[in-house]
Amino acid sequence: MSFSEQELRDYAAFAEGLADAARIETLPRFRDGVSVSNKAGASFDPVTDADREGERVQREMIAKTYPEHGIIGEEFGASNPERSWRWVLDPVDGTRAFVCGIASWATLIALEYDQKPVLSVIDQPFTDERWIATGGKTIFRRGGALTACTTSGVTDISTARISTSDPRPLAYFNDQEAAAFARVAEHGRLARFSLDAYAYALLALGEFDLVIEAGLQHHDYAALIPVVEGAGGVITNWRGEPVGSDDRNETLAAATPELHAAAMDVLGG
Repeated sequence: MSFSEQELRDYAAFAEGLADAARIETLPRFRDGVSVSNKAGASFDPVTDADREGERVQREMIAKTYPEHGIIGEEFGASNPERSWRWVLDPVDGTRAFVCGIASWATLIALEYDQKPVLSVIDQPFTDERWIATGGKTIFRRGGALTACTTSGVTDISTARISTSDPRPLAYFNDQEAAAFARVAEHGRLARFSLDAYAYALLALGEFDLVIEAGLQHHDYAALIPVVEGAGGVITNWRGEPVGSDDRNETLAAATPELHAAAMDVLGG
């Protein structure tokens, strides 16, 4: 990869600026009776002004500062996605939580070089929590305090704390995937649901041990990879390949390589 450490630091600072700008749009709308639209037809895929306005200001900032970069965003699609540098934006990951007043939604920002994420930010404005992943490390910021992120170190699946956004068949999982997740959950210590990207951020803090999902989109998973890996975790699809390698966009994030291997064995039946 042909970029310097200084470039990476500059981009990371800019990514934090994107997160700050999104906060200005999202936070005042949270728990404020924001109007909700459905963008999925027969099923329910909510979108709000917080989603749209958060991405709008981010795209304006990128166009002004880095006009040569591409953008992939949840709400307004792709702009010059073939560029070597491209930003991947999801201003409100977990819109269902957002419209229910639950503080597990997050702003996701990733910067990719030649289609691989090199840095990312996961930001939760309401709790004032931010994860910044760059240079192979993940830092957690809350208020003025900075903490280096390290996963739990759990290797035994029987003690694992496990999460997925929705375990039901035909939600994000198909029937076979739901059955595979249920097998893993039966092996673990406990399972918690409906945390979206926030679960991966908590895994980086050592508060979860496994996060398993399918049916994600590029804007859902790009920012997760540097955060998990920078804390010492492992994140792939269910067969150990890079996330996005399969048509179901599966994710398997684990605190350790040993736990990751154990979960893959159970997922495979």
